[in-house]
Amino acid sequence: MAQLHDLTALEQGEAVRAGRLSPVELTEHYLERIDRLDAAVGAFITVTPEVARKQAADAAGEAAAARREGRPLSPLHGVPVPVKDLNFVAGVRCTLGSAALADHVPAVDDHVATRLRAAGTILLGKTNTPEFGLPAHTENDVAPPARTPWDLTRSAGGSSGGAGAAVAAGLAPLAHASDGGGSVRIPASACGLFGIKPSRGRVSSGPVLHDITGLSTSGPLARTVADAAALLDVLAGTEPGDPYSAPPLPPGETFADHARRAPRPLRVVRLTGTPVPGVAVHPDCLAAADEAAALLGGLGHDVEELSLPDDPTLAEAFSRVWEVLAAVQPVPAGREELLTPLTRHLRERGEAVGGPEFARAMYALRKLTQLVADGLQAPGTGYDVILTPTLAQPPLPVGALRNDGDPAAEFAALIPFLPFPPLFNATGQPAVSVPLHWNAAGLPIGIQLAGRYGDEATLISLSAQLESAKPWAGRRPSMW
Repeated sequence: MAQLHDLTALEQGEAVRAGRLSPVELTEHYLERIDRLDAAVGAFITVTPEVARKQAADAAGEAAAARREGRPLSPLHGVPVPVKDLNFVAGVRCTLGSAALADHVPAVDDHVATRLRAAGTILLGKTNTPEFGLPAHTENDVAPPARTPWDLTRSAGGSSGGAGAAVAAGLAPLAHASDGGGSVRIPASACGLFGIKPSRGRVSSGPVLHDITGLSTSGPLARTVADAAALLDVLAGTEPGDPYSAPPLPPGETFADHARRAPRPLRVVRLTGTPVPGVAVHPDCLAAADEAAALLGGLGHDVEELSLPDDPTLAEAFSRVWEVLAAVQPVPAGREELLTPLTRHLRERGEAVGGPEFARAMYALRKLTQLVADGLQAPGTGYDVILTPTLAQPPLPVGALRNDGDPAAEFAALIPFLPFPPLFNATGQPAVSVPLHWNAAGLPIGIQLAGRYGDEATLISLSAQLESAKPWAGRRPSMW
């Protein structure tokens, strides 16, 4: 028998607007599932039942008024959307995944939280993340590890692992996430979900913790392309003070519109090597990319292969910038000893990076951006889409990446696990992870598609076409 969490987020929103479903009933359904199942998957750091119930009651009243008055509402009005615990929600604890900030309660919303409120979504809580979002797992000192519901011995990835675990386990219909080096796409791959890392400047990172490097952005994690596109519509938009802004859609268009449109025939390049020299890609991940390339060709797209030249520049420059970002994270005085060994290691390294070295690293990333733009995706002559595996490995066992005894080795081990995603944080291009493949062990293996800067629309249309050709939403973990 179908249950409320079997509905897509857009189906839930439509039922709320039509009066067939109350946001209160929907919220209670998810709170019950969180209470019963979250201990197994580690999706949440903080659950907010009081906030959720108040917002649900308000959303129910607003939906009733809108029906009486014939007013439109957001497609996600009354739909629960948890927020990653790296982002501020006024009056709600935000730990940033750190024991040093276990009691931190911000007084202001991040812009993404303001937009979620304005769309009438319901805050179930704050999802699990590693300390400051620095590693590619979700294992911290404030909450249990985030696990993929497909195999509870394995990690949900990071740093949006809690968001991925929540959606994949049916504890939320979709979720806010963020991505500075793959942190939307890694959990999407590990949890069998669709995730979008938008173009640089598409979503505001303000007003407090702006990432001036441009690596990080918020984005959606969802079970379907249409749900993710609808959440991107809610999150997207620039605010005064933003250092970047992406080209807007044409007037009157939405990203959700593009989930209902077939793409034109596209030129797709499949990268046969990795952007990081010497990284071996697991056969399951190669098989996922092979399968995607064949499917794209069968759908009428032109797929070519291209090998990348060996170049250590990306990993080296990205590491320097990542270390500096770790060093500038806000830590209350006298609480440094509560940080994880990895965070302390990266902060020490970042403090030692001088201004000229940081500038050289940023210049190297911008040079890479220009190389990709000119060499692979020049308008009129280049490729429309770049195809890679999302990750170089299937979901790893919990604890496989965390190494408190040798944090330098932990950081070094991240690169062979995720050689592909950081490329598009460096370039600022939009990229998605699409759950087209499950291996013989029943683990999801994502493939990554990247588009031209500012062109999320093409990626959404193409992903929806792939979803129609090989649906994945019907595949659910046993705990569903």
